[in-house]
Amino acid sequence: MTSAVPLPENSSADEPLAPERALGASLSADDFKALFRGHPGGVAVITAEGPNGPVALTATSVSSVSAEPPLLIFSVSALSSATPAILGAETIVVHLLDSADLDVAKLASTSGIDRFADTERWSRLTTGEPVYHGVRAWVRCAIIERMNAGGSTVIAAHALQSDIARDVVPGESGDALVYHNRTWHRLGDHSRVE
Repeated sequence: MTSAVPLPENSSADEPLAPERALGASLSADDFKALFRGHPGGVAVITAEGPNGPVALTATSVSSVSAEPPLLIFSVSALSSATPAILGAETIVVHLLDSADLDVAKLASTSGIDRFADTERWSRLTTGEPVYHGVRAWVRCAIIERMNAGGSTVIAAHALQSDIARDVVPGESGDALVYHNRTWHRLGDHSRVE
């Protein structure tokens, strides 16, 4: 449970609070990366239509935020060639992958290639966004907020339309694709610990 921080006297909720103390030294980039290598993330591919054609990137930062309204968040690195097009888009498609989609995850995470060269692998929705065929699920979203966060941008998106090709039965493990310690993993009954 989160508790609210009381506002100082003569302050309003619209005024930013001044920091009361210095943050001190922070973790190095290497230490921070080492910390999160042990924290697995579900794998998704984000696509958008850019000024020079479709773009795609693989992300492990996608999370649901709210069911009503249906909101999700993810982050994109300033280092990705796809980031400018995604940041400039009004709508995007988030592909939620399982282990059968490993080829799509690898495709969208490989630098220096045309991720849309195989025209049999993808098409456009009637609204224009690029979508990969045969993935476990995808959701078309409207971007509603962008927040700079260090060398990344956190994006909040409102779900508009979805398709589930391979549903996960409640209580069953499915074949989720996760990224952990710089490698791809499949979750299934073999990985269940309870």
